[in-house]
Amino acid sequence: MSIFQAISLGMTILGGIQQKNSANAAARRAQEAADFNANLIERDIDLLGRQRDIINANFLVEQDRSRDAFEEEVQGGVRSGFSYGGFDLSSGTPMDVLRENAREFDYTQKVARFNNSITNMQISDAQEEAELNAQLARMEGGAQAAGLRAQGTRSLINSLGTASQDVYAAGGVGEIFR
Repeated sequence: MSIFQAISLGMTILGGIQQKNSANAAARRAQEAADFNANLIERDIDLLGRQRDIINANFLVEQDRSRDAFEEEVQGGVRSGFSYGGFDLSSGTPMDVLRENAREFDYTQKVARFNNSITNMQISDAQEEAELNAQLARMEGGAQAAGLRAQGTRSLINSLGTASQDVYAAGGVGEIFR
């Protein structure tokens, strides 16, 4: 075997090592990209939590505002109207109207609470979905990284196999440097 064959043998092995190193670097970058994407998705989970806080705060404010408005505008208007007409407010039709208004208001408040709870469930579902998507992004990155590492290992094994065939064809290692 000539010096050129020895150089070719070394280059084959070196090429395999280089391919393995490149594949490992690509695997690291693939995992980093997947982690970055997962972190963005997890940021959305925090944003959904803030959205929930805002919705719940608005709900409480609206509940207080509507309670005050009901008492002042609706019930107050009924009392004023019947009082102006000279009706006794302690019994009869005025009390029936006030009670009916109160029942309607309670129903409206219950519907608002139900709608708020549905909104909170939807946000919880969106947070769970985002968490699962983040986990999936990390897993996909891990699978891609594993595939790239395996490809590099395969290249290294192929180059070592090619080099060993060259050595065998030359008659052994001793024959290479004669």
